[in-house]
Amino acid sequence: MASRDKLKNDTASGLSPTSVPLPPLSRRWYWKILVATIALSFVAYQVTRQEDHVLTTYALCSSGGANIYTVDENNTSVECVLIHNSRIVDTGDLASIRQRCNTTTGLTSVAVRYAPTGSIIIPGMSDSHCHILEYGASRQIPLSEGKTVEKTVSFVRDYILGNADLEGNKSRVIEGWGWDHASWGVEKMPSWEDLEADPIIAGRPVILQSRDGHALWVSQRTLAENAPFPDTIEGGVIMRDKAGNPTGVFMDSAQDLIAQPALTEEDLTRRFQRTVADALAAGLVSLHDAGFKPDSLAFFKRQSEIKLLPLRIYGMTYFDEYGHYWGDQITPFAGAADERLSARSVKIFADGALRTGGAALYEPYSDNPSTNGAMRISAEVLNSVIPRFLQDGWQVNVHAIGDRANGIVLDAFEHALQGVNVSALRPRLEHAQIMTKEDMNRLGKLGVIASIQPTHAISDMWFAQARLGPERVETLYAFRGILDSGARITLGSDFPVEDINPLKGFYAAVTRLSTENTSPHGPNGWFPEQRLTRLEALRGMTIDAAYASFTENTLGSLTIGKRADITILSQDIMSVAADKILDTKVLATIIDGCVVYGQL
Repeated sequence: MASRDKLKNDTASGLSPTSVPLPPLSRRWYWKILVATIALSFVAYQVTRQEDHVLTTYALCSSGGANIYTVDENNTSVECVLIHNSRIVDTGDLASIRQRCNTTTGLTSVAVRYAPTGSIIIPGMSDSHCHILEYGASRQIPLSEGKTVEKTVSFVRDYILGNADLEGNKSRVIEGWGWDHASWGVEKMPSWEDLEADPIIAGRPVILQSRDGHALWVSQRTLAENAPFPDTIEGGVIMRDKAGNPTGVFMDSAQDLIAQPALTEEDLTRRFQRTVADALAAGLVSLHDAGFKPDSLAFFKRQSEIKLLPLRIYGMTYFDEYGHYWGDQITPFAGAADERLSARSVKIFADGALRTGGAALYEPYSDNPSTNGAMRISAEVLNSVIPRFLQDGWQVNVHAIGDRANGIVLDAFEHALQGVNVSALRPRLEHAQIMTKEDMNRLGKLGVIASIQPTHAISDMWFAQARLGPERVETLYAFRGILDSGARITLGSDFPVEDINPLKGFYAAVTRLSTENTSPHGPNGWFPEQRLTRLEALRGMTIDAAYASFTENTLGSLTIGKRADITILSQDIMSVAADKILDTKVLATIIDGCVVYGQL
């Protein structure tokens, strides 16, 4: 069992704020000024937003017809929505809205803003499963772009050489995120020797997080500083060579054996700001942070307390594999008055990932018959803590990839949900990647929400059959099967594992094709019978995401009384040719009626 003292704040970092070298003193003051500027910008944004809540009243109208998809219960399209004090107070055609203006707003007239011709207006999009601070860290070294181990190592070297304070200090820990051995020409795990082969990197402490967040790749010095290691660790794997020596790769729970440097508030702020900028530019207004590490939620709470959250965050509280129950010691946080932050759910990891071979399967991997993956947490602990969390008012969200993991988690849910109001608890399966048909049907009967990531399907489809075999692969990413079982779905990306762009997830869900419009099964998509309709995908990233976070009464659709969270897209993703969906641009992102990205 790993020592809990070794569990540090985060598994990803970027130590450099910029690729332009600065003298050490100048660099330190540069960052102080930058962080202060970010803080002042956030404050200025908040003040403006609060003033706009009081002063802003306008009708937002589409050009050339009813091109506003309200995503209400009847999936109505309208010409205009009337926004007043951050809320939608009326919908319909402009003439009718003007006629009712005095009744709805107390004003005798209303300003009108038109979206550009050809564009559409939809509810602000949500990402139901992502890692906010980890995404910010992943943007600092482009490890995911490396298609060989040598190229990936070269990015680490370039990062060091591009930062004078790192190049001259061989004791500074080099951290990064995003290496992906499954995308390398020869798919094999890296080792510390690959890092030591580069003279610039050799002798330095290096900690690199894998793309899926389920493995660490470390240098020889990092190994030495964290030794000795146990022979085995429950729920994890220490990769070893033929002589039994650690190779430098630690999977799942074994990652806790590597001590990582504590993050400063400047580190966290820098990462957060980078993610926020990219999310708003992608049309996202709400993010469900999937509780990768506990410091994330603590940071968001600090930001919320000083009114510096520029978008909505649904935080999942971290629960480690050691099974210490704390649900009766902390009160679920249903949300602040401005509804920017809530934290009423707990995130539990049941198993590892398919990409790194840690997903728990009933039968061995087809490409590695020596293993069938591993559970990160035992069935006994799941059966103990899930009912208790539910009884104490927590939504329980469990990461489950493999068919065995999903089956064990559903067993625990089935036991815990007997005789209770499931709609009040809304348990979620995070990923629900590989499920037997029996478990798909059970998912629907139990009322457990499936939190799925369509872009995983088009990333994994190229190696999935080799890993799982021709029969079992049919149960992987079976979105239609899950939906037809009666289960409710919500869509996310799992960024930084995948692209932050929600339209890529929409495209993947409705086509099951790569971004080059190809698949192992041809131009109709990979297992095309598992595609979602465009309406199902749109609802999955709007109203269903709101339901999954208990906010469907205030978010997720453009209906009277709800907050004016809106995304304006350059073209109609509901009707444009499928191969043109990814040409769509985000023209504006609106939160509480205020434009936070783009313009009107």
